[in-house]
Amino acid sequence: MRSSNPVFSRRGFSRDNGYAGFNAQQPQAGGPAVGTNPYAEGATNPYATNPYATDPHTPGAQLGAPPQARGDVMTIDDVVSRTAMTLGTVVLTAVLSWVLLPVDSANIGKSYGIAIGAALVAFVLAMVQSFKRKASPALILAYAAFEGVFLGVISSAVSTYISPGVVVQAVLGTMAVFAGVLIAYKMRWIRVTRRFYGFVIAAAIGFMLLMMVNLLFAVFGGGDGLGFRSGGLGILFGVIGIILGACFLALDFKQVEDGVTYGAPREESWLAAFGLTMTLVWIYLEMLRVLSILQGDD
Repeated sequence: MRSSNPVFSRRGFSRDNGYAGFNAQQPQAGGPAVGTNPYAEGATNPYATNPYATDPHTPGAQLGAPPQARGDVMTIDDVVSRTAMTLGTVVLTAVLSWVLLPVDSANIGKSYGIAIGAALVAFVLAMVQSFKRKASPALILAYAAFEGVFLGVISSAVSTYISPGVVVQAVLGTMAVFAGVLIAYKMRWIRVTRRFYGFVIAAAIGFMLLMMVNLLFAVFGGGDGLGFRSGGLGILFGVIGIILGACFLALDFKQVEDGVTYGAPREESWLAAFGLTMTLVWIYLEMLRVLSILQGDD
């Protein structure tokens, strides 16, 4: 139903591996939605508590009985509150690590070590959550906490050694990307189709493979490897990373829209918050890198 990779994990896949809402029939006036969408009410919806009974021999079956309404369905308010909790945890631990883990000459090695360890723990937690069939709020909040520690140390280092204002600029840039994609999605300037989804996933896989190759060259050859993280190429690939992050935001919005439209369980709001948090962290890091390169060359 979904990718095991935490970067590509998006709920909303149907049982035939289609994306939720792709080619699915929308709810009709006075009747349930049908089709292959797992969130759709009716015979094909695994979340429906009382789908239309078709077997007259089933005890208690009532032909033509409509599905019972469920009160534990996902809402926009659920997504907003869960996302606020996860992002709030990221920001809180980032601020604490910025203050408690200084990157001055006396503590820089220790601070970097803790940041790398926190990043690895956050990655493992994200992988575990991605393999789980259901959302684990504790796991998601723990991921957000460790991710915040990593972001706090990195942001402090960039602010100390490159430019004090670059972190604020990166935050504002991330917010601008989020707002821009949200407006474009609501205006239907961006349409998340099966082809769009396939293109984004393929591009993201290629992007990550290139970054991994660059990292290997940097580890064994020294310097910046193939040069994808600095200079002109660094700016180019940083912009590509931001664009990919914006595309993933569109996938996140589609996930939320389908979940609310088709009555996904309330626990799905945690997964939506998880996806939005990872995407915003990605955009922030790429924005921070691009601005750091630009201001470092001044």
